[in-house]
Amino acid sequence: MSLIEVRNLCKSFGSLSVLNDVNLTVEEGERIAIIGGSGCGKSVFLRSLELLERPDSGEIFIDGEEITAKSADVNRIRRKMGMVYQKFYLFSHMNVMDNLCLAPVKLSGMSRQEAESHALDWLSKVGLTSKAHAMPENLSGGQQQRIAICRSLMMNPKVLLFDEPTSALDPTMVGEVLAMIRMLTKQDMTMLIVTHEMNFAREVADRVLFFADRGIYEQGTPAEIFDSPKGEKTIAFIRKLKYFSYEINRRDFDLLEMQGKIRAFTEKYGLSSRLAYRLELCCEELIYEIISGCYSDGHNVDIDLGISYSEADGSTVMEISYKGKEFNPFEIPEDDDIHLGVTMLKKIAQGRITHNYSEGVNRISIIL
Repeated sequence: MSLIEVRNLCKSFGSLSVLNDVNLTVEEGERIAIIGGSGCGKSVFLRSLELLERPDSGEIFIDGEEITAKSADVNRIRRKMGMVYQKFYLFSHMNVMDNLCLAPVKLSGMSRQEAESHALDWLSKVGLTSKAHAMPENLSGGQQQRIAICRSLMMNPKVLLFDEPTSALDPTMVGEVLAMIRMLTKQDMTMLIVTHEMNFAREVADRVLFFADRGIYEQGTPAEIFDSPKGEKTIAFIRKLKYFSYEINRRDFDLLEMQGKIRAFTEKYGLSSRLAYRLELCCEELIYEIISGCYSDGHNVDIDLGISYSEADGSTVMEISYKGKEFNPFEIPEDDDIHLGVTMLKKIAQGRITHNYSEGVNRISIIL
């Protein structure tokens, strides 16, 4: 039996559909990282598991019990899950020990003495024993988040849910919280972690879920998602691609407009003036070669130009697709003086050029 099973989960806010027909099973001991762009439903999905956001439809089973059933004892089932939020939500009027002991004493019937012993055990593991009687305001952000994690662990949950646990922290404090989560992975704790720390997700997760299009767009092992993603949106997210596109359907297209938009694209993402100039020049030379070599007079021009820039590795790729007869402008002889633009392009790209023709469409890819 799976520890968590989600069936056909749907959630909307008014007319805005956030999650649609989401299905997932989580086995005991699994560590799952959830990644995706802002507003893709990651946090809503996590909150739905505890019914902090109540789904519009679908079923959620926690350790074999349906928390979405009308007759469900929601509070009791929730105790099987510990939730760690972006913000720490420690009670500011209570010291660390009181924050840790409150829930197990009030909700689980644990004696104060037993709760304190349990709390000191966790504080010792995370190196915060000396802070047992400190007030939250006297703790750093990283320390407060570690205490918040300990507070969730005090209830002996079967699964921990992390909703971007480092997003509210100063960069200098992120490492200490991630180190604590790494420690928990060694104890076979079942965890679902919404995170924007990609290297951390790769390191600790057994499985990675990429959220897009109102649900789980792609999932797989860290190697599959980070090294060999299959979905177009996963690839764009992992490689942090930025796109520029331009359509050309006339021989007398507006060259200056196209170059101006290329320049604006490069300035927006901080690309060098040298690269901007190369892109403008390469696009101009290649498009005119394609128009003259692929399209006869009076024939409709159908060219799509795309430029993608990867923040991950700094690479820039120019892609051009054009319908018509098969035509590869890079097959001209090296010493052909009439086509100096293409010869120059070949030298700039240093052989990183591909051309293929399929179903009436030519496609050229150039890595600059």
